[in-house]
Amino acid sequence: MRCQAQVARRMIARLWTSALLATCVLAANAQETSAPRLPPAPTPTTLYPAAGIAASYASPGGSPLFAWQALYLPIQSRLLYGDVANGKPSEVLLSAQVSIRNTDPGVALEVGSARFHDADGKLVRNLLRRPLRIPPLGSHDLFLPRTEAAKAAGGNIIVEWSAERPINPPRVEALHSDIRSGHTLFFVTTAHPIQPR
Repeated sequence: MRCQAQVARRMIARLWTSALLATCVLAANAQETSAPRLPPAPTPTTLYPAAGIAASYASPGGSPLFAWQALYLPIQSRLLYGDVANGKPSEVLLSAQVSIRNTDPGVALEVGSARFHDADGKLVRNLLRRPLRIPPLGSHDLFLPRTEAAKAAGGNIIVEWSAERPINPPRVEALHSDIRSGHTLFFVTTAHPIQPR
């Protein structure tokens, strides 16, 4: 009888252990399927290989996010106008103020280069001496004086930027101007993303 009681206690203990284990497994599965999944923690840009030109990341609102881009900004340093007299039209030389604005409210970006090219595609110079950090919602301006811009009429600036993780892309524009007594001229060109080679 004593032997039967010991066997019965062992069987009850095993059943109790099995029931407890099954309850824990079911609870864990239920919690795993019902809990919302959190987005991945921010990681370095190298872990986001497709976050450049073709954004594969989006904000909760659906806006595309990028971890790096190369942006093409047209620079119009010479404006031709009027009738052709003596075989060529009149012209106005323009200066350009380049504005780089970080539109992301939470993450800084780094501008690695801003390469100024002439109309033949030849590099004139890099407008940055070293990489530039722009804080969240911050901005930075570069300036091309009329005399320098005229040397590369029809040129462009390639701006390359990156961030620690995909963010709202920056807004890059050039304000072209000629302000003199008697007339004032302003217009804006906007950068668009390209695939660097």
